[in-house]
Amino acid sequence: MKSAYEKMTIAKNISRPNFYSFVKALFCDFIELHGDRLFGDDKAIAGGVATIDGIAVTVIGTVKGNTTNENINRNFGMPNPEGYRKALRLMRQAEKFGRPIICFIDTPGAHPGVDAEKRGQGEAIAKNLYEMAALKTPAISIITGEGGSGGALALAVSNRVYMLENAVYSVISANGFASILWKDAKKEKEAAEIMKMTADDLQGFGVIDKIIPEHSEGAHISPEISYNALKTALLADIKELSSLPPIEIYTQKYNKFRKFGVFDEC
Repeated sequence: MKSAYEKMTIAKNISRPNFYSFVKALFCDFIELHGDRLFGDDKAIAGGVATIDGIAVTVIGTVKGNTTNENINRNFGMPNPEGYRKALRLMRQAEKFGRPIICFIDTPGAHPGVDAEKRGQGEAIAKNLYEMAALKTPAISIITGEGGSGGALALAVSNRVYMLENAVYSVISANGFASILWKDAKKEKEAAEIMKMTADDLQGFGVIDKIIPEHSEGAHISPEISYNALKTALLADIKELSSLPPIEIYTQKYNKFRKFGVFDEC
């Protein structure tokens, strides 16, 4: 069984399938939409409309590159506020037309630059959390690699949340955790083990709903394993959630997130 640090290393592999890989494998008729109608088009978040087995959906995701140049072009998957506003624009459109929303998440976190803060990074993330919680169309999010802090959560307030088997999801990176707690970033292996950031840990806490299998050495080795399992899970949940009235979709999601942090004292 792999340690949390080993899974974290696999989750960060540059060859891991990215947003466009999943779109190509799972969906048909994808039409990408651009821009937030306020500032610009952030290449660290992509999205548009597509179909899966004939069902119209809105697909959104953070985007990493599979080469150094691609990563630079995509800001290493770290969105700016205009990226989150683009995502929110697409979510509103999906709700208007009754399309389920599917979000793919692989980001170390939101871009922490000065310009991003000037353009309202914190407000953009907070607004996504607020409005995504109130959506009355089905939403499913998948952590495919790294799920870093609010930068990931801004696309993960969904009725169902999945994680690939070797993905990680946490409030801060293991490196950052070690730097704050022990003033020593070199202790990230120890940090990873106590942060409870793996799919197994988070399913046990009720934070995620399903674990999507992948090749033991990483989804990039044999991506079809993950593609096939993910498509089966998506179709089952899309059909189940789409059969519910809008108020039940909202209520179910509200109750799910209200339970986080609740515990019984022994």
